[in-house]
Amino acid sequence: MTDVGGIAAEQLRSFIERIERLEEEKKALQSDIKDIFAEAKGNGFDVKIMRQILKLRKMDQAEVDEQETLLDVYRQALGMLPPTE
Repeated sequence: MTDVGGIAAEQLRSFIERIERLEEEKKALQSDIKDIFAEAKGNGFDVKIMRQILKLRKMDQAEVDEQETLLDVYRQALGMLPPTE
């Protein structure tokens, strides 16, 4: 291995090239996801709501429950929900 300034140059190059390949794959995947959202929108689905669903599915149930409770409290405080008894 060649050391340049105390750095293993070949190992560094390997890391950089692996990251570059993954960045290209990520770019392709992002393009595929964009295409799927466009297809869903073309079939009448609301993409904004789909993104919210995807976000919720990544969360654990306790976090979802907490957010929904807070949302209800805020909506009630703003008169957007009927008061609870």
